[in-house]
Amino acid sequence: MLWIIIVLLNLLIETSVSLTVVVPPDPIVAHVGSTVTLPCWISPPENAGALEIRWYRQDQFSNPVLLYNHGKIQDIQEESYRNRSSLALRSDQSGGLKDGDVSLRLEKLTFQDEGPFHCYVSGEHSYGSEEVVLKIMALGSTPVLSPESLDDGRVNISCRSSGWYPEPSVSWMSDEGRVLRPGGTSHTRGADEMISVHSWTAVSLSDAQLVSCSVSLRTGELKESSIHIQAICSGSSSPWNALSISLIVLICVLGLIGLILYKYRGKLKGHEEETLADLENRGENTSDHAGTSMSCIVVGDTNIEELRKHAVEITIDRERLHPDLRVSDNCKILRDGSEYKPTGEGFPYELCAYGAQRFTSGRHYWEVELKQANTPPKNFWIIGVVKHGNFTTRDSSALTASAGFWFLCSDGPRGFYTNTDPPVKLSLTPRPERLGVLLDYDHGELSFYNVTERKHLLTISSRFSGSLVPLFNPGAGDQSSIKILDLPKPVEPAEPSQPLLSNTAAVESAVELVY
Repeated sequence: MLWIIIVLLNLLIETSVSLTVVVPPDPIVAHVGSTVTLPCWISPPENAGALEIRWYRQDQFSNPVLLYNHGKIQDIQEESYRNRSSLALRSDQSGGLKDGDVSLRLEKLTFQDEGPFHCYVSGEHSYGSEEVVLKIMALGSTPVLSPESLDDGRVNISCRSSGWYPEPSVSWMSDEGRVLRPGGTSHTRGADEMISVHSWTAVSLSDAQLVSCSVSLRTGELKESSIHIQAICSGSSSPWNALSISLIVLICVLGLIGLILYKYRGKLKGHEEETLADLENRGENTSDHAGTSMSCIVVGDTNIEELRKHAVEITIDRERLHPDLRVSDNCKILRDGSEYKPTGEGFPYELCAYGAQRFTSGRHYWEVELKQANTPPKNFWIIGVVKHGNFTTRDSSALTASAGFWFLCSDGPRGFYTNTDPPVKLSLTPRPERLGVLLDYDHGELSFYNVTERKHLLTISSRFSGSLVPLFNPGAGDQSSIKILDLPKPVEPAEPSQPLLSNTAAVESAVELVY
């Protein structure tokens, strides 16, 4: 009887012994869409090839993320993790299963993967279990800064960025390192769980020369943009400006000599004064898009690689091509035809071509080459977007924002200007040789970038509706053509480690095959 009691006690002790399973004390942080390894191992090390290894989510023991048993991966698995989970080494120095490394590798992370994962290991007479917490992050876009002059002489600067997770924080700072107080900050969560942020602050021109907006996560990862206050260009329609113009005109009318000189100067300049006057007056005649605005030149580099993550292929629509334009066989190169006869001295607005692609949502990026080898950069061009179906382009009066056109124009010696209401004239130095265009349909923004200089030039804000298509006009008389570029695909980050055991592979003997 005593012997039986001793045997039972030993059996009870043996079955109650637990494996010591070890996991990192801190959460594992990874970005959405990436690959991550959740470390888990047995201490002291022992061969886990003959053990059961089960990774599962909360209360999903019987529906595991991954189940390894009898020397191979089992087909019992939560469907959302099929073809995404495998066993992997927690480090390059790991000996794998034979040394008790039972780490889990997850690919193509989603927001639903955030939270605890249970690492459960059991043998014939013992078991152990620990929890690993996974945190999902998403680093958003570089902030777009949009300034607007206020009546009190200050400048209101708006900062927008999208594609963040979890909710980011926003900070404002002057060039002297002084923290600026925001006027307000709002966050919006999209259907894809990504978060967009909008913040704004009002700054006096005497307070700071340079203002920076930083959007950051708790991990310290951030995106930042800066804007030079004195570089802000705006088409002001102040009543004082209008009064000054009226007084000048009145003086010219009263002075006969001044009037004659004024007319003579107009003849010398030809159509230049008329064209710019048309642009300046256009804002008085279009009220449907009075909310259209523009941000000005931003100081600081732009992450072109980040923009190219939204790259799309753009081609010219041959069916809607002006008869005096010529396009290459691949529909990528556009220029004026040699037989074109201009109808006037101004910009040839009628020489428009349209992209074959339509956009009704999302962010889309493309680049246009404006300089070919051994030729100067193009002097005349229009690049932007147009609402599909608005293909009447007789003259400048037809290419307004209220008519569904948004673009940047290079008009040779007359400079650069937008067709916003009111229009805005800019001084862009050096002249862009490669122009990047980012259409953010959902946020109503059309941004332009000098790709060669890696600079953000301007952003036009409006309210888009219907389908938008790319807009191109090569002007007339330039040596260089407009060339739509094929952009390289973004380089994928190197994977931290290769999967050791996967449920997609036929594994007869996991220990012998992998290790």
